[in-house]
Amino acid sequence: MTPILIKTIQFFLSLSLLIVLHELGHFIPAKIFKTRVEKFFLFFDVKFALFKKKIGETVYGIGWLPLGGYVKISGMIDESMDTEQMKEEPKPWEFRSKPAWQRLIIMLGGVTVNFILAVVIYIGMAYAYGDEYIPMDSLKDGVWVTEKSIGDELGIQTGDKIIAVDGNELKTFRSVFAELINGNNITIERDGQRIEKEIPVDFISTLLEDEDKIHFLSFRVPFIVNQVPDTSHNKNAGFRPKDEFLNINGSPAKYRDQVMTLLDNNKGKEVDILVKREDGTEHHVKAQVSKDAKLGLETAAITMEDFQDKGVFRIETQKYSFLEAIPAGINKGVSTLSSYMKQLKKIFNPETGAYKGVGGFAAIGGMFPDTWNWPAFWATTAFISIILAFMNILPIPALDGGHVMFLLYEMITGRKPSDKFLEYAQMVGFFLLIALLLFANGNDLYKWLFK
Repeated sequence: MTPILIKTIQFFLSLSLLIVLHELGHFIPAKIFKTRVEKFFLFFDVKFALFKKKIGETVYGIGWLPLGGYVKISGMIDESMDTEQMKEEPKPWEFRSKPAWQRLIIMLGGVTVNFILAVVIYIGMAYAYGDEYIPMDSLKDGVWVTEKSIGDELGIQTGDKIIAVDGNELKTFRSVFAELINGNNITIERDGQRIEKEIPVDFISTLLEDEDKIHFLSFRVPFIVNQVPDTSHNKNAGFRPKDEFLNINGSPAKYRDQVMTLLDNNKGKEVDILVKREDGTEHHVKAQVSKDAKLGLETAAITMEDFQDKGVFRIETQKYSFLEAIPAGINKGVSTLSSYMKQLKKIFNPETGAYKGVGGFAAIGGMFPDTWNWPAFWATTAFISIILAFMNILPIPALDGGHVMFLLYEMITGRKPSDKFLEYAQMVGFFLLIALLLFANGNDLYKWLFK
């Protein structure tokens, strides 16, 4: 299967699971409180459905429009905009006839299930796979800034050790990017001194201008020879496969970033390179640098284990028993939600330019790996579940959060908003959601056409 097809299958599998469970979160409490559910649909059945079957009082089905799903609860103003039903006298089995606290539980059911699902997935992943990570303090020679322009704006140089963001110490290398885009200040260590840098407010916008540069930080990569091509101008210089660079003309050249800088400074010149052979011995090799700063060598691919063996960083694995996995999964769910809320706050601030990164279905589909990988699939599904939970609880009419907002108003004031008001609010919320949908997917289209 092609990578696009694999991504598409994962996307629809994940989306279907999340939608069905979200709607089940409304369905179950509705049934517990003896509220009639007329429809339970995966995807929307505009004009027609791909499949439907009535069981008891509920029609279960699959629509053709994959923009979500829904349960149609009797006596409730929802996306179906069934105003005729609302003109009749309330029936005992209708949503509007139930006490406010029961209606509140029904409306909170979907987002509750989404968050619980994410936590359950994180618990399962912690128990099944453990947690493999690179401790930040194990990068003894700092980071590699692969995009200098981005590093300059942020104030980070190759070799810097990133200590903290907003005063919070960074524990793992994988957490750096998320913390930087959410943070305001960064603490680095350079030449033994700690330096505080302010993260530019438009830093996210700078990254989004060229998404090829978005991963501008890496761990430093040793320069190791794989082979010397027959076409190389240094084929007779004396290099051997697995030669590991140590220095060039006496200057440190262990890493590719160091080698690139030194070659650029010695274009067209002969240099003395100290290498370490596979047997551990060290040898000097005289080599010619081309005018375009090349040695004509093919460098070796390096595995994560190679990085660890050569002391670039340390890999640690945290294993969990089932009982230990429970708090680990809960903590992961809470921290992921907190991080997403920080990102959303940036989106609503025009100065950050983060709104340029808002994506639609193509962006969500792009989150899945292009090869089938169960840990990556479940991690992505858990993250999307948290996004759905948070987005649905926003106090926007037509979303669960809009219904919750009006129910809380009713419970606090003792006054229920009129059906006509709720109808108009639902329409306003619906158009807001359509606008957001068009904006997000329009961003996807713009990136596809022009970037």
